[in-house]
Amino acid sequence: MNILSKGRWKLGLGGLVVVFLSGVVTRSVLAGPQTSPNEKDRAKSANVVTPAKGSDERTELPAGNFVAGNGVVEPADRETKVASQVAGRIERIVVHEGEEVAVGAPLVLLESSAEKAALDAAEGDLAVSRAELTRTLRGLRKEDVDAIVADTEAQRARAQQSATTLDRTQQLSRTGAATPDELDRAKQAAEADKRTLESAEAKRKAAIAGSRSEDILVAQAKVTASAARRDQAKAALDRLTIRAPIAGEVLQVKFRAGEYYAPASGELALMGDTHKLRVRTDVDERDIAKVKPGARAFATLNAYPGRRFEGKVVEIGKRMGRKNVRTDDPTERIDTKILEVVFELDDKSGLVPGLRVVSFLDVG
Repeated sequence: MNILSKGRWKLGLGGLVVVFLSGVVTRSVLAGPQTSPNEKDRAKSANVVTPAKGSDERTELPAGNFVAGNGVVEPADRETKVASQVAGRIERIVVHEGEEVAVGAPLVLLESSAEKAALDAAEGDLAVSRAELTRTLRGLRKEDVDAIVADTEAQRARAQQSATTLDRTQQLSRTGAATPDELDRAKQAAEADKRTLESAEAKRKAAIAGSRSEDILVAQAKVTASAARRDQAKAALDRLTIRAPIAGEVLQVKFRAGEYYAPASGELALMGDTHKLRVRTDVDERDIAKVKPGARAFATLNAYPGRRFEGKVVEIGKRMGRKNVRTDDPTERIDTKILEVVFELDDKSGLVPGLRVVSFLDVG
């Protein structure tokens, strides 16, 4: 290829590039600014479905002077969380959800074979300690005391006999009828029998007087220590039976038999007094001055359209706080401060604790 041909080839390629760039620029200008929607985008944004009549879940404001807020249904004195102080494997669930129980009724049993064995051993030790104390207090039996007294009298007789023998030997030694060796043996025998009699007499007095006060105190201390160990073992066993802290209904049981429970896992069950139900309502801080104790109120919820659950305000919170009830509305503000207001329902039929409602408090 000669120099002239190479020049023509480069000139033709440059022209094609210029034509391509001119087309791109022209198309961008005709398309308009990048932020301006085209007709296709406008058509997509227009696809909005209008809800059918009666299907909109937004609550209509009633006629009158009311303060509204989101609330939740709860038992007469809130829900009670039931938990265990110790961890363990669940042996048996005694109650069922919806069952009414009394205070102290067993709810859940944890495995307790080791604790039962420890309690049996502690009770056995206590029985032994009590028997030792009884023996110490009573002292020796009458038969034992009589035997000790008889031995003492026999030793007294031997001591008297030894003393008589010593006197006779001393008289004979003066006349030369007894040797000095015989006199020494008589003195030693009389002294030994005298000391033996003193020992026997001391044992006789101790048997008659009974046990020493120190021995009785030691035996009593052993009984006290054994009783404390028994009570400790019993307390450890009792802690494995989780009982109802209040009288009310078992609302929920969160574990099943065979599962392992630890206090860090949360509560075992939920309870509450459902003979009456209340609604705990979040009242915006702008409206707290309008709400008074005894004011009439009512609640509505989607499950019962058109129905009002009437009640009366029985409690007004003493401290501002964060919202307790959250809705599914993405536009809801969650950073506002609220005051809890509780009203007791006149009729609880159809309601269960935990239901979310919309509350209206009459401030007129």
